Amino acid sequence: MIILLLILSVLAGVFLGKFFGNKKEFAKNLLILSAGFLITICLNEVFPKVYNSESHHVGIWVIAGVLLQMLLENLTKGFEHGHFHHHSEGKGILPLALMIGMFIHAFLEGIPLANEQHSLSPYLTGILFHNLPISFILGAFLIDRGKFPPASWLIISVFALASPLGLLLGKYFNPEWEVYFLALVGGIFLHISSVIIFEGSKNHNVDWKKIGLVILGILMAMIAHIFHQH
Repeated sequence: MIILLLILSVLAGVFLGKFFGNKKEFAKNLLILSAGFLITICLNEVFPKVYNSESHHVGIWVIAGVLLQMLLENLTKGFEHGHFHHHSEGKGILPLALMIGMFIHAFLEGIPLANEQHSLSPYLTGILFHNLPISFILGAFLIDRGKFPPASWLIISVFALASPLGLLLGKYFNPEWEVYFLALVGGIFLHISSVIIFEGSKNHNVDWKKIGLVILGILMAMIAHIFHQH
């Protein structure tokens, strides 16, 4: 069930990007909403679990996740932040580099799901929500004259299968390692969501719409947290 949800979240985002990818404002709003959701999942779910563990120096792994995401952005060119939306705007990015960067990102996200017992845990919903805007931008970027070229399906497939592969491989890891992978992913999520939220507004004016979307994302994550506790 979890694997199916992971794949469907990518495909849903890709096809939304195919048909609505020219609506840049929609993509931006979806990213901001997901960032509010994601940072709340990090601070409310991921980090408490990480720091309540008896693992030593686990904070180093959070920092490593932040640094790793910074390195991955050299491959994806900030793709996760929605820094470009269309095929014609992304000529400077190599498809191979994009595939590698996005695969590593999604693969690591899937590893902590290896021992997940709940089909809609807060961590999983965070990944699913996170997948939608990234996949939306991916679909908008890969579309060419209304269709996906054959090579585009390879990139989509790599991204869609990366988290499920991480989940399956994670079952063979020592369960005690889970907290370290969770800390690593927490650092990645923290970096991505904070960059999206705190990117400078035009002329440094208060962007009330952005603040509203972040608050809405936070409220959605809090509702998921409350239902999960019960």
